[in-house]
Amino acid sequence: MRKLLTLATALSASALASATFVNQSQAEELTLCWAAWDPANALVELSKDFTAESGTDMKFEFVPWTSYADRFLNELNSQGSLCDLIIGDSQWIGGSAENGHYVKLNDFFEAEGISMDDFLEPTVYGYSTWPKGTPNYWALPAMGDALGWVYRKDWFEKPELQTAFKEKYGRDLAPPKTWTELKDIAEFFQGRDVDGKTVYGAAIFTERGSEGITMGVTAALYAWGFEYETEPGSYAMEGAVNSADAVAALEFYKELYDCCTPPGYSDAYMQEGLDAFKSGQVAMMMNWFAFWPGMYKDENVGGDKIGFFVNPSEKVPASTLGGQGISVVAYSDKQDAALEYIKWFAKPDVQQKWQALGGSSTAKSVLLDPGYADSSPFAADFLVAMGQVHDFWQEPAFAELMQSMQKRVHDYVVADQGTAQEALDKLIEDWTETFEDEGKL
Repeated sequence: MRKLLTLATALSASALASATFVNQSQAEELTLCWAAWDPANALVELSKDFTAESGTDMKFEFVPWTSYADRFLNELNSQGSLCDLIIGDSQWIGGSAENGHYVKLNDFFEAEGISMDDFLEPTVYGYSTWPKGTPNYWALPAMGDALGWVYRKDWFEKPELQTAFKEKYGRDLAPPKTWTELKDIAEFFQGRDVDGKTVYGAAIFTERGSEGITMGVTAALYAWGFEYETEPGSYAMEGAVNSADAVAALEFYKELYDCCTPPGYSDAYMQEGLDAFKSGQVAMMMNWFAFWPGMYKDENVGGDKIGFFVNPSEKVPASTLGGQGISVVAYSDKQDAALEYIKWFAKPDVQQKWQALGGSSTAKSVLLDPGYADSSPFAADFLVAMGQVHDFWQEPAFAELMQSMQKRVHDYVVADQGTAQEALDKLIEDWTETFEDEGKL
């Protein structure tokens, strides 16, 4: 009997040890969800250091940008357990905070000595806070980004083109400072023969399905001084969203689309713009700074052939905010391990390596380093852009708000329906209905 009891005890201890091992194994693997693009590949490489230091394995769930919002917002809304960590878009922060999708990080930041003062203020405001303007943090700034422009520097420097441009416009062919100058350059190149090939003026955002044309149109709207409300927090949009300047900016964007884009360019976003530029079709392209490291390295159009400029002003300097923060998903059963990843990612040396690998840090230790502005051909422009960014509604109903704007501006700009004034008036009607349903109006 004693032998049997001893054997039983040993088996029980073995079973307990096995169960403990299984539980530890499960706890030592985190899944991080994001979009599939070059910076995500850099994050995979960076995260190998976290695994080496912590023993926690990292898995990654990356999906194309065109399905990024649908995929992960559905996951959050269904309280799914796929993602332990998520790098979510700036517009998600309001809904994710109010609906309980993200873990609030204030107590954790305080306990670990993580200060939001160590990150660039516009990115903290845009990626981390809800309600806006309050010190309530739901994410750590992860991927700084803004809309910028790239141009064929080698074309701009051709003597014959410089001469022809100056004869027509009375100024040098150079990166534009205003949208008016940008349109002049786009018209100049539209249909022109360059190196034996017909080229076009500019690749701009026109995509209807997700957020593309809104991101492009707002790049112009913000430069004309666009505001979403007459008073912040009021949801009073009449006279702001449909102001005379807003109408003029939307009309201008349509003129640019009509005059100066490649044929068939009616549903284009990030990838289509990259394709058009890399294939030598266009003189200029709007896109996100996050793509510039890869563009500069491109064998065909990179290096000395390429140049960059910040989003042009018209009445005011302004840029469209991109980028994301990293959050701990409230439905994860590995929140402690996920918080350890956040703590690790916030370290200054990790932020430096993140930048070096092809990510885009928003840490002041990186961006305010004296050598940063000269660290790449686009670094100085990035600092300018991040100092003048504006973002779309970060309201919990942002998806519905986005769908309304996508429809109204695409119908006008691309489908040639109605006027700019009518499009913006209808947009106010749509947004008013949404905010009434939300109890905001």
